Amino acid sequence: MPIHELSVSGYRSIREIQLPLGRVNVLVGPNGCGKTNLYRSMLLLAGTATGGLARLIVEEGGMPSVLWAGSRRKGPVRMSLGVRLEQLSYELTCGMPQPLPCCMFNLDPQVKGETVRFREAGSELLLLERGISSIWARDADGKRVSYPMALSDSESVLSGLREPHRFPHLSALREEILGWRFYHHFRTDPESLVRHPQVGVRTPVLSQDGRDLAAALQTILEIGDFGGLEEAVDRAFPGASLVIEAVQTRFSLSLQMRGFHRPFSALELSDGTLRYLCLLAALLSPRPPSVLALNEPETSIHPDLLEPLARLIARAARDTQLWITTHSERLASYLEAFCGIRPVRLEKVDGETHLAN
Repeated sequence: MPIHELSVSGYRSIREIQLPLGRVNVLVGPNGCGKTNLYRSMLLLAGTATGGLARLIVEEGGMPSVLWAGSRRKGPVRMSLGVRLEQLSYELTCGMPQPLPCCMFNLDPQVKGETVRFREAGSELLLLERGISSIWARDADGKRVSYPMALSDSESVLSGLREPHRFPHLSALREEILGWRFYHHFRTDPESLVRHPQVGVRTPVLSQDGRDLAAALQTILEIGDFGGLEEAVDRAFPGASLVIEAVQTRFSLSLQMRGFHRPFSALELSDGTLRYLCLLAALLSPRPPSVLALNEPETSIHPDLLEPLARLIARAARDTQLWITTHSERLASYLEAFCGIRPVRLEKVDGETHLAN
């Protein structure tokens, strides 16, 4: 179920943006223009379904840090995030909690409003409405009922859903959001788990930190697009091949390069090579997600790998809606050529993120 539009207001450098989304979405712009803020707004929306919204916000410094800091109109300070899907739309509004003298959680968000709407044949039906003191939803029979679950002020209705059969549309929305995937950092220092053998099981979905890379690549070779994987490796490193070994339960990764007598282990590979292999595993997953977001995938990657990476992204777009934020004009240019899309250019004017085109 693709996302048709993302709306964000009152979040960091974003006063208000409504961004239509297509099959492949490339956001490009200079440092500090707000690309990561838009990416993180998607991450916060995912947190409404996982139950991680409050933690994600507090990891950014809490509600005072995430709220729009520019000039404001009169009225309460709010952050609103929303997505419009094929038939369902969702919006969440958060603000500062009422400070309590004995409470140590005054940086947590307080959900001020939450709505889910269903659109069909030009008409719209409200399925969920939450205010500060009340919540109601439509059940499976279409009746408006008081929402039966107790929620904390910092918890979304989607994260607290316990009766999916009673609220099938809310359940469908939650499951859709839970299926989104995000990759924004693969740790590749000498102590990172990516560089060392790890216990492996069949792994159709690479973990967010890439620790199960060897098992994920082997899974693609056995039950996934092995031809696409071998082609992507050869395009990036001509004549090279993957070497996956399993000693009892521990999987390890090496890369056999043309002209060398032995393969290079993960400990010997450059940061960029290892990150590129992580991107291979993420983009060629045998269980493709409906939405996959990559934040600055070009980090540490050699410029010669940007074209193979763009071709890989274009290949993944057959099965997945993609969201790419990048500093690299070169990567954006390749994606425009291979995917037939125009990048969305961002700029910052007087501290505010704007769409430049």
